[in-house]
Amino acid sequence: MPLVEQFKSGLASPICLTWEWTYACNLSCAHCLSSSGRRDPDELGTDEIKSVIDELERMQVFYVNIGGGEPTVRPDFWELVEYAVDHHVGIKFSTNGYRITQERARWLAEADYVDVQISLDGATPEVNDAVRGPGSYTTAMRAMENLAAAGMRGFKISVVMTSQNVGQLDEFKRIADHFDAQLRITRLRPSGRGADVWDELHPTAAQQRRLYDWLVAHGEDVLTGDSFFHLNALGSDPLPGLNLCGAGRVVCLIDPVGDVYACPFAIHDAFHAGNIREAGFGPVWRDSELLNDLRRPQTGGACVSCSAYDACQGGCMAAKFFTGLPLDGPDPECVKGHGEAELARVDAQQAPRPAQDHSKPNAKRQQVMLGLPGLRQRPDRACDQSPLAGLS
Repeated sequence: MPLVEQFKSGLASPICLTWEWTYACNLSCAHCLSSSGRRDPDELGTDEIKSVIDELERMQVFYVNIGGGEPTVRPDFWELVEYAVDHHVGIKFSTNGYRITQERARWLAEADYVDVQISLDGATPEVNDAVRGPGSYTTAMRAMENLAAAGMRGFKISVVMTSQNVGQLDEFKRIADHFDAQLRITRLRPSGRGADVWDELHPTAAQQRRLYDWLVAHGEDVLTGDSFFHLNALGSDPLPGLNLCGAGRVVCLIDPVGDVYACPFAIHDAFHAGNIREAGFGPVWRDSELLNDLRRPQTGGACVSCSAYDACQGGCMAAKFFTGLPLDGPDPECVKGHGEAELARVDAQQAPRPAQDHSKPNAKRQQVMLGLPGLRQRPDRACDQSPLAGLS
């Protein structure tokens, strides 16, 4: 049986566990999947995170993707990374580069089982900073320079593909090659704040074709995860990567307060599987009714009559859900045009909204050009405090 077929029924432990350690962030990216900005005062404490790491070691989860928010703003971040590595749980963390100093880069270059993923959504400051905020391009490039100077090779550069940067794919690859890094591209989903900018930022049909052709030519050297399997309907050979929706089967998300969701892009009550504070992570992964439902054979609805269904598997669950399409219907970016036709019949105002919003109080939710957060009034609750307070 092909490995991908075994994945469909789920595994004893996730291959890719995404774990957000905080919603605090010094940026307010337009497409942030978790609507990050302010910390949640109920986020997991140091000892609670260490307890879950102990459990992941027992489950033989070899590595986890740590994100946020900006995870490095947690005062105990580096302590937790060291603890995980000491307990045989590898760490890959995503960062905007804010705290990747020369000293920290040298530490990372010498660390075992720690990988770094620098977020960059434009190969030029103009494109990147329009989405991630003024100065964020310079911050990311400085972090990469520090890592390269420290001798760290193979760190990741993570790009969310948008209508603004598809034309920069070759430039992204050149940046990665320059730093001896690896390019990782992911799909924009209408999750979190991404729901507000989906119409403006998701790639056009022509850009999807351009992306597919580029991946056919360069995909063996580029990481994509399970982002682009919906594009397989454009050709006869599957793209590199996990060509199915891994939600609840091989991937899931733990959020900063311990809630478990079937998919990192589907932070909504409809995909809530449990909370690790109640019984730990293992019982949620093994026994959640939601996750076990996702591991059963799925119906393709109207899509099964399409000749491309076996190639695209119906597309992304989260993208369908947050655009108001049925889960057994076509992907909103279906390359055969079926999603566009379905969207024309959907009342966009009735589409589900992301369940939580941790954006800073002054974040501009309805436009792409964000800029840096301005000065705020005195915070009236703990999670309104700046995540950078007390940091040098």
